[in-house]
Amino acid sequence: MDYFLSVVMVTVTLLGTAQDGGRPQPGCQRACCQNLGPTDQRYPVSLGIQDTEGGGHLVEATRFLGQQLALWKFPPLRSVSITHAHFGHVDGLGLFGKETMNASSLPLHLSSAMFHLLEETPAWAVMLDDGVFEEHIFLHQDHVQLGPGLVLEPINVPHRAELSDMHAFIVRGPRRSLLFLPDHDSWNETLQMHHATTIRAWLSALEVDIALIDGTFWSMNELEGRTQSEVPHPPVKETLKRLGTRQPNDPEIHFIHLNHTNPLHDQESDESREVIGMGWGVAEQGQSFNL
Repeated sequence: MDYFLSVVMVTVTLLGTAQDGGRPQPGCQRACCQNLGPTDQRYPVSLGIQDTEGGGHLVEATRFLGQQLALWKFPPLRSVSITHAHFGHVDGLGLFGKETMNASSLPLHLSSAMFHLLEETPAWAVMLDDGVFEEHIFLHQDHVQLGPGLVLEPINVPHRAELSDMHAFIVRGPRRSLLFLPDHDSWNETLQMHHATTIRAWLSALEVDIALIDGTFWSMNELEGRTQSEVPHPPVKETLKRLGTRQPNDPEIHFIHLNHTNPLHDQESDESREVIGMGWGVAEQGQSFNL
């Protein structure tokens, strides 16, 4: 039965649930990053997707690439896709070079802005010249056939664009679809860009069954002197207020991209119980979804 499921479905595995810095975050001296055991470590967000023939497709390239590929059991890698240029999402690209994995003509799916950044960054430009990657530039709402039974649909969303633009991804399988939205600036801007009045209306228009969404901060109190305009992410408390309790026709929603300060890392916290009590989820590293 397991073999049957593996060949007729697309499987998405969450290879990390943390914000770019991971958990523990380097340099953090606060209680949230002290005395953590191996099972408490969380990698930056990344997806491992298997198409219906077992080919592997990676979303994001983090510096924990080796550990994440081991967590994923490392199926034959057929492509890499990048949402945007911020550090934790791209700092593992160099690991595909000749010093480590020595990849050749690996399909790399990215926006034109992200590709131009690679061309202008000497270490990455050398990799392009060496043929490590075969670039595939996508546009908003393209339908990118990554592999058998697997389509990736980039969705442009507002997020700090000092280096590149930002695209969420819809992963469409034979039976279901999943939204991967690790970063965006605010619900007001995202909903306005997509001409939607509510989160529910937007997700309905996208026709997704599962949504992995930006849960960077529980509240803006975690910023300690910085403002939301400096570190723009919609806090989970605001998202819950907009959503209310889950209704029968709602998609699954799981919070990802958790900052090291976020109390949702603790499954026994009051904040985690609140999310679960409202019918939503806090994503777990290694969690899989069949599409």
